[in-house]
Amino acid sequence: MAALAWLLIPVIGAVAATVWAGWAGRTRRTAGDVHSLAGYERFREAMAKTHTGSDA
Repeated sequence: MAALAWLLIPVIGAVAATVWAGWAGRTRRTAGDVHSLAGYERFREAMAKTHTGSDA
């Protein structure tokens, strides 16, 4: 029985490594350049609006 327990440790490690590799190698959705550029343009417009007041 002790030998079976010792053999179970590498099997559990192999299963955990397989699950981790599958999770790490998954395809991730990206926002894309168009979405990022649109957000950056909105940010620039908002920053331009905050600096239109009078300077002290």
